[in-house]
Amino acid sequence: MRKGEAMHNMIDATILEILHITWPTLFIAAVLVVTIRIGYLLKHHNQFIFYREILYLCFMIYILCVFQLVTAEDLNSLNGNNLQLFKEIFRYQFGSRLFFRNIIGNVLLFIPYGFFASLYVELKNPLKAFALVFIASLSIEVTQLSIGRVFDVDDILLNVVGGMIGYGIYVLGAKIGEKFPVLKKEVCLNILTTLALVGILIFFVWR
Repeated sequence: MRKGEAMHNMIDATILEILHITWPTLFIAAVLVVTIRIGYLLKHHNQFIFYREILYLCFMIYILCVFQLVTAEDLNSLNGNNLQLFKEIFRYQFGSRLFFRNIIGNVLLFIPYGFFASLYVELKNPLKAFALVFIASLSIEVTQLSIGRVFDVDDILLNVVGGMIGYGIYVLGAKIGEKFPVLKKEVCLNILTTLALVGILIFFVWR
């Protein structure tokens, strides 16, 4: 098996593992949030803006899934707490399943947080984005320590990297919107959101 194919299989396995853990939360949260939100919009006769509602839904489901992932059983608890920077990062062989699960996974976990936090707060200062991401990651590690999991300083580093990537995506999107104002119009955002949802669906069905 070629190295590229093996890496692709590792990524697939990591995604499937995450989905296996979080799909009940994804389904229940989606049903509850959508029905309550629709009821609220109908009662108050608020305008339904598709892209905005999808963003709200994704953010709420994301937060719930993060809560489930970070409070689930810790497979690395036998290694104990880690206060030495890069110790856990260099413990895993590059390209291995554990590398994708623990290194790449911790980065990917916080990319949405960096994006959503920047979007809703309209952050322009990277230091403020860094502070929000750092506080969120630190709170998770401290909470894990108090519930029998482990505190890992490398997780904070990886989370911050992911969060700042999310911030970078937000900044890039904002700059594109400034250069092409038409993309900021509601109809364009609705179309882009629809295409993104279709793309995600195709990815999981046909991969």
